[in-house]
Amino acid sequence: MAGNAGPKRQDTRKFVENLSGEGKCIAVLTSGGDAQGMNAAVRAVVRMGIYVGAKVYFIHEGYQGMVDGGDNIKEATWESVSSMLQVGGTVIGSARCKEFRTHEGRLKAAHNLVQRGITNLCVIGGDGSLTGANLFREEWSGLLNELLEQGLINEEAVSSNSVLHIVGMVGSIDNDFCGTDMTIGTDSALHRIIEVVDAIMTTAQSHQRTFVLEVMGRHCGYLALVSALACGADWVFIPEMPPDDGWEDNMCQKLSELVVRCLGFDTRVTILGHVQRGGTPSAFDRILGSRMGVEAVLALLEASTDTPACVVSLVGNQAVRLPLMECVQMTQEVQKAMDEKKFDEAVRLRGRSFENNLSTYRLLSYRKLDSELPNSSFNVAVLNVGAPAAGMNAAVRSAVRVGITEGHKMFAVNDGFEGFAKGQIKEIKWGDVGGWTGQGGSLLGTKRTLPAKRLAKIAEQMRIHNINALLVIGGFEAFESLLELYEARAHHEEFCIPMCILPATISNNVPGTDHSLGADTSLNAIVETCDRIKQSASGTKRRVFIIETMGGYCGYLATVGGLAAGADTVYIYEEAFDIRDLQANVEHLTQKMKTTIQRGLVLRNENCNENFTTDFIYQLYSEEGRGVFDCRKNILGHMQQGGAPSPFDRNFGTKVAAKAMQWITRALKESYKGGKVFTNAEDTACLLGMRRRAMVFQPVAQLREETDFEHRIPKDQWWLKLRPLMKILAKYKTSYDVSDAGQLEHVTRVRPKDFQPSV
Repeated sequence: MAGNAGPKRQDTRKFVENLSGEGKCIAVLTSGGDAQGMNAAVRAVVRMGIYVGAKVYFIHEGYQGMVDGGDNIKEATWESVSSMLQVGGTVIGSARCKEFRTHEGRLKAAHNLVQRGITNLCVIGGDGSLTGANLFREEWSGLLNELLEQGLINEEAVSSNSVLHIVGMVGSIDNDFCGTDMTIGTDSALHRIIEVVDAIMTTAQSHQRTFVLEVMGRHCGYLALVSALACGADWVFIPEMPPDDGWEDNMCQKLSELVVRCLGFDTRVTILGHVQRGGTPSAFDRILGSRMGVEAVLALLEASTDTPACVVSLVGNQAVRLPLMECVQMTQEVQKAMDEKKFDEAVRLRGRSFENNLSTYRLLSYRKLDSELPNSSFNVAVLNVGAPAAGMNAAVRSAVRVGITEGHKMFAVNDGFEGFAKGQIKEIKWGDVGGWTGQGGSLLGTKRTLPAKRLAKIAEQMRIHNINALLVIGGFEAFESLLELYEARAHHEEFCIPMCILPATISNNVPGTDHSLGADTSLNAIVETCDRIKQSASGTKRRVFIIETMGGYCGYLATVGGLAAGADTVYIYEEAFDIRDLQANVEHLTQKMKTTIQRGLVLRNENCNENFTTDFIYQLYSEEGRGVFDCRKNILGHMQQGGAPSPFDRNFGTKVAAKAMQWITRALKESYKGGKVFTNAEDTACLLGMRRRAMVFQPVAQLREETDFEHRIPKDQWWLKLRPLMKILAKYKTSYDVSDAGQLEHVTRVRPKDFQPSV
């Protein structure tokens, strides 16, 4: 007989299936300037709303459509948001509406909503659109009473529609809204800018020309600042950092080629204009829009009569809810600080992400004279380990230049630890890494070879070159390598130095970080290819595509790529499946083909199952779907690893490498005793990773317990929580744990240091 086990722990988890939207009506509108990714948010609101049992309405043409009513307010169906993910702009239209700014206009809008029983409003727009929504909410009771007095509605309508709930999502390429690290559309705008910059660079170098590019952003310098970081620009002008007196001379000194008037060089001006708002949304914006849309519906379902209007935001890697007006007020404070020329205050109010971008730019923007540099007498080596990943070169460039600025002598190691053992080590100077930011692959050369069998030779080379610190940029092999070097400290004193790893792999399978350098570029390659493959079937009815992605045993690329591409099913190693699951998926697609959506997309991670291969799944779907749909298969292969780095990976690599070098400098100073560097402390062999909201240095020895070495993946992976969301948006009934759904926070809280936005 079992003994008394004591009281059971209460399960405090919260599941979406326990949240009902029955009897509720939700309306979604886009307002103000359009932004790529708005359609992903609209699609997520519609499908999540329908999934929980609510009625969902489109409001076409923004607030103008709300005021005009009629056919501008239409009930949405599951099929009506099909094929929206890859479309830029907003398919439900957006308009500036002067009438909504008047009391009479808002009265008309209230009447149109009450007629349809709509008391939940999801607004996607900028600060002006969201401020208007909050005013509408505050006036709601008064507007209903006016409608009652005019005989346009009855007492029952007033009672049943007594509270208007508002949730906002910020859609703006300017990224000028306080409270969120990234607004919907910003990443896509950066893609457009960098595409143009990369194209211009080739002609600029051919003719020895200087190019001046103007980007959008209104009163916020985010686009210009991050573009400057991502392309290695020589100079940037932003409102938050106006140039000092005499800036022309400083620029001439830096560039030795400024303008025709000063130096006689050929100069060209390019104004990018509205091209930045156009085109297909990036993978980041599709995922951001999808996550925010689902979070917005959850916020509406959980709202009570006294819940203030909130905005769904992204802080680090986490969705949060913030009071809308707190965000608006802080956004207005930024402009007030700018007007009063309090630029440092404006930068602080912009948030930690903007501050980090600006400080990194300042670190890298100006090459000091040798006489101005501190003389540290430390030698720091940097190398790439594992498979190439986009963004590696940006990280190396940043590490080299920050290291030189810190006074160190920087050494480049070619071909990873294999090259290290052979002595392929040479000093690398500031000018040697010029133009590296936009280069794909690994310019240093990289190998998967681990150091264990070459420890003595590597230690000898470290003695020869007097290496005092090590920065390793790479994937799972880089993590294993640093573990081996850490464990070898007992036998080789040469490894008793500060060592840091920056995770860089398209697979995103390194423990200790939510995001690895290179994964964003790979996701964009996958999503772009899926878009093209789906488009190839535009003239063909009832076709299903089976697509194989890379990633080893890690299903990150398949899952997140599937979410961004609108996949019906994604097969991964981490979520076991059997023949019954495959059969259910085929039946699900068969039902889908009976609707107006007659196209299917299935993604399979390369190592998800040794028996259910891509060929097997293709043949099974072809046989079971015979007469209903036909199949095509595609193995994406190494195209996922190549290409120019995305703006995110360029910026991410630049910032994390700068942060890593500053950590190395501190660790060197702390471990320099008796004329030499010596440290065997656990916390001097670290991995720099992003955990939820913060960038964190973690000892590799501690990460051992978090790692499944057989399958080369972390034991706990945050993105698995996105899988139910992907299934819901593909119309599968599933259990979705929303315990982590953002609780209402406050924008004035102390922000965690040094985080980077990620999806």
